[in-house]
Amino acid sequence: MIIIGIDPGYAIVGIGVVEYVGNKFRTIEYGAITTPAKMATTERLKRIYAGISEYADKYKPDAVAIEELFFNSNQKTAINVAQARGAILAAAANKDIAIYEYTPLQVKQSVTGYGRADKKQIQTMVKMLLGLNAIPKPDDAADALAIAICHAHSNKMNNMFGINGV
Repeated sequence: MIIIGIDPGYAIVGIGVVEYVGNKFRTIEYGAITTPAKMATTERLKRIYAGISEYADKYKPDAVAIEELFFNSNQKTAINVAQARGAILAAAANKDIAIYEYTPLQVKQSVTGYGRADKKQIQTMVKMLLGLNAIPKPDDAADALAIAICHAHSNKMNNMFGINGV
């Protein structure tokens, strides 16, 4: 199964592409789609949509796993991230890819076994689980890989118990 993990953002969208077969992960690619602060909102959303579409065309994933929004106190940031998330979901939906959403708590628990794990603990476990030489950069890419790992673990459990998707 090929999974694209996505850490949604407005300035930086983290991307992590993994293959999960049996109990083994293979890292295919990770990185980020970035949009400059001075770029118009519509152009930023267009770039995000196009970037997700390119990854979908290149890797033909079985699933897209995306983190649910976590609202902070900055409403403008939350609205921008929500718009970017909409572009991401629309791009995946238009490619007919199954979309799965996970809370930050679910991702932390799946990757580290502890729902209150900090960023460093998650990054260290991502490195270890994927057999990488270094912690993935940028941080958003490491987060996206964690989301992909979460989906692989969740999907495996769902298959074991006969549960169909999220």
